[in-house]
Amino acid sequence: MRLSTKGRFAVTAMIDVALREKLGPVPLSDIAVRQQISLSYLEQMFSKLRQHGLVASTRGPGGGYALGQQADRITVADIIGAVEDETDRSTKDAVRHAKTAPSSAGKDMAQDLWDSLNTKMMDYMQSVTLRSLALGQLAKGVRIEEEPAPNRGVFKKPKQESVQRSVPNSVFALGQAMLARG
Repeated sequence: MRLSTKGRFAVTAMIDVALREKLGPVPLSDIAVRQQISLSYLEQMFSKLRQHGLVASTRGPGGGYALGQQADRITVADIIGAVEDETDRSTKDAVRHAKTAPSSAGKDMAQDLWDSLNTKMMDYMQSVTLRSLALGQLAKGVRIEEEPAPNRGVFKKPKQESVQRSVPNSVFALGQAMLARG
């Protein structure tokens, strides 16, 4: 498994969602602002996370993303594996390896080292859950807003105040007012 900026951003964004899971769906635009990650980049990552069942989306005003599974069932390895495109990477690695491989049939002298490191890294990432990362952030003092963000795009009636209208609000009301005076 390869660690990249994409994987790092995906883990960060998933921690953000996990911290706010009780407040309802988290809009990607809010994550983009809080974590300083491009919105279009987040959209690409969350599409892959959704395809792997790690998040669920809610459309419309007040929509966003929520965890698709319990946070203690999602591991760092799951998140990184979802956003890293395995087929593209394995093809690129095979081409690169073919270009750099010695002409002899011998194995890369350090390959055992890299294989062992990859195994240990994978074991570690499979042992770290999203819940433990979220709890770690709370322990560090990360504050979460108590109230969910208001539904964006939904028209809310303004509070009724005693408004004195001096001008009728329609042609029909104007006609009725003229008849009443008259």
